Amino acid sequence: MSKKSLQYWLIQILLIVLIVFVSTKISFLFQPISIFITTLFFPILITLFLYFLLNPVVNFIQRFKVPRIIAIVIIYVLFTLVFVLLIGNLVPTITKQFTALANDLPVYANQAFQYFEKFSQSAQFQNFMNEQQELLDSARQRLVTFANELPNLITGSFQDILSFVANIAVILVTVPLLLFYMFKDGHKFPHAVSKFLPLDYRKEALTILKETGSTLSTYIQGQVTVGLFVGILSFIGYIIIDLPYALVLAITVAITNIIPYVGPLIGGAPAVVVGLFDSPTKALLVLLILAIAQQVEGNILSPLILGKSLDTHPVTIIILLLAAGNIAGVLGMVLAVPTYAVIKTIVLNLIKFLRARKEAIT
Repeated sequence: MSKKSLQYWLIQILLIVLIVFVSTKISFLFQPISIFITTLFFPILITLFLYFLLNPVVNFIQRFKVPRIIAIVIIYVLFTLVFVLLIGNLVPTITKQFTALANDLPVYANQAFQYFEKFSQSAQFQNFMNEQQELLDSARQRLVTFANELPNLITGSFQDILSFVANIAVILVTVPLLLFYMFKDGHKFPHAVSKFLPLDYRKEALTILKETGSTLSTYIQGQVTVGLFVGILSFIGYIIIDLPYALVLAITVAITNIIPYVGPLIGGAPAVVVGLFDSPTKALLVLLILAIAQQVEGNILSPLILGKSLDTHPVTIIILLLAAGNIAGVLGMVLAVPTYAVIKTIVLNLIKFLRARKEAIT
């Protein structure tokens, strides 16, 4: 490397370091931008989710020579009717079961306390605690600290509730408007973006954008459909074994099923715990129901509905989930696989495009 080239790269590195340093000193200037982005993040995320889920339905209605605006209105009317029917039929039951679960939590806590009290009187536990006295003292100190900070936590929780209600209001107002314009003009987006690129790259850019949209749409529709079927299967099983709060627990399984591999474990854990408080036999039956539901999903539903649209090895998905969960929690786990699928689609198409250009030149 020549001296001139070395000086050039040193200057570039110093400029980057200087920019980072200055940015840390004027971070307050970026706070309004950060608030703006975080405020719009969830409305935009929900809008994109609904767009990729329902846009194929809009396109299907258009095949019958229905104007796109009319097709969008039909979707809104159908969605509103389904929403009203769900509120009228399911919400009272869900509310009742949630209330019953909340009222029974002290009973479950008392049962757990009695179990641990009996266990604490055993000789094995006494020997263990004698060996772990330091750990016990640390746990007591943490409990004291938590009790002292509890008033502040309650105040903070109240503020969080107010913030949550405000965010829900923003979502209810912005999502329908954003979704309408996404339905109306979303299909024009690939062509609009390609106009900013050189003429030689436009065709490949259109291919990448369309395949990315198709990948996301297939993934979201497939996961929602599979999750719905798994939730219904779990609900039927819970009803058969007379598990308390069957609807709430089945909805939990259906929602968490959107997270591959890990989601069913997260969603099934509350049902197993509730069954265990009833009897060990019922807990085993819950495990059996969850195992059957997952076998049906893995061997029938997912291959039939999702097929090999993602073509991603299970080990890759598990690594993605572990990394994304560590970085961004549950939201990261939900977004990890579709984000990877989008990046993979873009990279594969770029490689294909570059190879084609190289072959054309040679």
